[in-house]
Amino acid sequence: MKKSKYNVAVIGAGVVGVEMLRVLKQRNFPIAELRVFARSAREIDVDGDKYAVKSISPEGFTGIDIALFAGTEGEKGAAVTFATEAVKRGAVVIDNGADFRMDPKVPLVVPEVNAGDVKKHKGIIANPNCSTIQMVVALNPIHKKVGIKRVIVTTLQASSGAGKGAVEQLKDEISLIAQGGFNNVCVSVPNKSMPQQLAYNVFPHIGSFVEDDYTNEEWKLVKETHKIMHAPKINISATTVRVPVRTGHSESVYIETKKPISVDKVRAILAKSPGVILMDDPKNNLYPMPKDVEGRDETFIGRIRKDSFIKNGLWMWVVADNLRKGAATNAVQIAEELIK
Repeated sequence: MKKSKYNVAVIGAGVVGVEMLRVLKQRNFPIAELRVFARSAREIDVDGDKYAVKSISPEGFTGIDIALFAGTEGEKGAAVTFATEAVKRGAVVIDNGADFRMDPKVPLVVPEVNAGDVKKHKGIIANPNCSTIQMVVALNPIHKKVGIKRVIVTTLQASSGAGKGAVEQLKDEISLIAQGGFNNVCVSVPNKSMPQQLAYNVFPHIGSFVEDDYTNEEWKLVKETHKIMHAPKINISATTVRVPVRTGHSESVYIETKKPISVDKVRAILAKSPGVILMDDPKNNLYPMPKDVEGRDETFIGRIRKDSFIKNGLWMWVVADNLRKGAATNAVQIAEELIK
């Protein structure tokens, strides 16, 4: 696929779809024609730019080179119905949903980690889960240097990871509490999107509970990491937690390496790694926080320290904008690899 400009479709006009439109413009992706599809036709405004959203149909993909599906976590997305229709008409699909991620015939790509896998596509490329993306960006440079045998991760995931409705629920709950309504806040919120109250609260429940009482979100961190890093022998255990943050996922990541490595060496490796910003000076209160990374495309890493009791144990703190690097930006980066 080599042209000067490309016909691009964005499917979905929710928080991720809007962010895809924003990222395409900001990164000056070479677009000849841009089409936006959703379940229903309407006009949307993104940073002052008006986009005519058309009702999705198979015929709408005629002439499209790259189709970016915004995806809906936790349910079967539009890609299940329309991805093959788009591919039939000559498009390459980049899907942000979960439907194709573990299909062995579909590459699962984070460009800083496994850009070469883009070449293996047969019409569809999958975008990983938001929490997986930032974790593998942090893990891969260390794994390449000394090998990683074990990962224990706790994620602190923002409301926007559950969609626009979850952001609104958090906002409404905060408003009700501010008015003195501490009791039954979650019950009082209309159109509740999340299973628990989030304002003034956290809860360890993202996705549905499946094998061994882990959630499917937790298993994504395991299986997707194995696939992206081509490292199925890394032992990974995860707990995913929803926190009252608008945008920006944080992760407390513990790793055990195969070979010893100093904290200074880890810092030096990460400081030179693509897509990483090292923010690690805790004595001066310098470490990544979601409020500071919102709107950024990089993965921010800090609080790197040795385990005081395990020889090859290390901790680090990893933060990224889940709508950008965790979704829209990574998808556009895949498209950029595709056209190279």
